[in-house]
Amino acid sequence: MGELVDKIKGNVNEAVGKAKQQSNDPETRADGAAQEGKGKAQQLGGKIKGALGDDI
Repeated sequence: MGELVDKIKGNVNEAVGKAKQQSNDPETRADGAAQEGKGKAQQLGGKIKGALGDDI
């Protein structure tokens, strides 16, 4: 079950990060890029948990 939660959180963070990158504020764009990267990492973590069966 943890894998699904990680994948969902990752998708949300990635989407919010992409939206922030459309801002005119450079600081907000940088924050958005970081948040998008975090989302991708969470998705990867979810995939790994799924492959290993939540035992990690």
